[in-house]
Parts: sequence; C-alpha cells; structure tokens
Amino acid sequence: MDIQHLHATALRLLTPSKGILAADESNHTCNARFAAYGIPETEENRRAYRQMLFTTPGIEKYITGVILYDETIRQKTNPMTRTKGDTGMFFREYLIQKGILSGIKVDAGLVDMPGFPGETITQGLDGLPARLEEYKSMGASFAKWRAAFKIGANTPSEEVIRENAKILGRYAKACQDEGLVPIVEPEVLLDGVHSIEKSKMVTTQVLKILFEELPKYFVELPGLILKTSMVISGKDAMVRADAKTVARFTVEVLKTCVPDQIAGVVFLSGGQSPDEATKNFDEIAKLEPLPWPLAFSFSRALQNDALEIWAGKDENIHDAQKAFLGRLQENSLADQGL
Repeated sequence: MDIQHLHATALRLLTPSKGILAADESNHTCNARFAAYGIPETEENRRAYRQMLFTTPGIEKYITGVILYDETIRQKTNPMTRTKGDTGMFFREYLIQKGILSGIKVDAGLVDMPGFPGETITQGLDGLPARLEEYKSMGASFAKWRAAFKIGANTPSEEVIRENAKILGRYAKACQDEGLVPIVEPEVLLDGVHSIEKSKMVTTQVLKILFEELPKYFVELPGLILKTSMVISGKDAMVRADAKTVARFTVEVLKTCVPDQIAGVVFLSGGQSPDEATKNFDEIAKLEPLPWPLAFSFSRALQNDALEIWAGKDENIHDAQKAFLGRLQENSLADQGL
C-alpha cells in the first residue's frame, strides 16, 4: 500500500471549488428514472444518457471525478461522426483525457438484515479483491460503497449500524490494498417524518461507530474520503429546518465524529431537490475552514434537469448539457460559500 499515492489521489478529488459526479446508478435505478420521463429502458439509452453528461463541454472545470457503474465503465462513446473502423473510446478513457478521474461503485446493493425487520446491510464483499484488481486495470482511481440507514421509531439499531461499519472497513482496506481510494458512504436516508434533531442524533451514532470500526481493519484515514448525508429534517416532516440550521447541525456532527486525519468529506444530495441541496451545501461551506476539505458528490441534484430536458432525444442534447453545466457551476460557487 502506497499511502502517499492514496492521499495525493484523494486530495486531487477534493480540489477546491470542484466536486465528484455520482453517475453510478444501478440499471434498475436508472431505468426507474427513465420511466418517469417515458424514455425506453435500454442499455443503449443508458449509454447515450451518460455520454450526454460526460461529453458536456467544460465539465472538467467543475468536477474532479466520476463514480461509474459496472455497465458504464465498460461502455464507449458513440459519436455520430464515427468513421469506418472507429469503435469509439471507453468512457473511462475519455474522462481521463479530460483530466477527470474515474471511480467505480463496487457494492452489490442492499439486502435485509436477518432478525432486524426494515433494516439492511450492503452485500458485495464476495470476490471483491478480484473485482477491484480488474477495475484498477481499467484505469479506476477510486471506489465507492454505500450503506443506508432509515430513521424510524426504533431504527436504525446499533447492531445494524455496527455490522455495516464492519463491512465498510473490510471494503476500504481491500481498496487501499489495491491502490484505490475508498469512498465510504453511510447514508442516513431522507425518507420519514423525523425532525432535524433526530437526524442529528442518528447521524452522530452512525459516524461514531464507523470511525470506531475502520481502524480495526487497518484502514489508512489519510487515504479515505467520507461521503455523508447532510443533517436534515425528514422530507415528510411537518416542520423542516432551514439551510442555516442544516449547516450548523451538519458541521457540529462532523466536528464531533470525524477524525482530522481523513482526506476529506463529500456530501450526497440524498433525494433533496437540486435547489435545496445547493443551498444547504452553500451554507455548510460558509462555515469553513474545517479540519478537512469539503466537496459535493451529487447524483440527482446535478442530473435531474438535464435528464428531463434530454428525454432520450438527440435534438435535446445541447439544452440538456447547458442545464447540467449550470448545475455544476452553481455547486462550484456554493463550494466557495458564495
């Protein structure tokens, strides 16, 4: 393990005023988003959609990396002007050519935790070292693994939080052994009627347990990035906290739970509207400096406008790319607390 290389790669991903695009939706999730706009749910449309995003002129000014899905890392560009014999360029190579690092989602999704109704653990450790070796050979520089915690009357339980933290530790160590920067994503879900105070309590518990477990697996914290939820009211709460409160609570939790040694913190949007996610991130950034750099790593909050405009039609690509670039620019400014 070359910790200096891992740390340098992590810091590159955390370049100020830039973020990491999460384009790692599973085929099932991507198809569900297509269905909402009447887009045929095919592999070619998934490829064309990612191509529309990745080939947007100027994205390298605002993003340092893209998290890909297994299908996507194997796909290629397909330019209309392709000449005879031209087979296109792998997305991963196209991004690297633009100075953007390629990453890969390596978990295999959520499954029910036996004996804990309504709670999940993340699968995918079986065969992980071999998959990481393959992705590294494809040019991946980093990886991501997501756990998810739903806030309810009696959930999440400490047992499920700790089991997921152990899995994240094993994943992170395997990544670092292969020379990949691990992004650990313990997402506290937005779904529910919970208050921001309950969200703060649960997020604190999740992060405290995570950073208790990671050292047990000899994870090198300077070569690790935390991808976390903002501390936010449930989306169905009768009263939802404003952006300044979200920022204050989020920073309080991070300062309490997150070791100074980690490379940095990136935020997921987690089902927030694009405007809400950007506003909350802007208010968080205004509370810097903090012990670690901050960045955005949004999926839907960056992509939704572009997806709706594109709608699977080539004639809409220019307008969709314009909307996508606009969202990137907004979050770049938010990263500066402007």
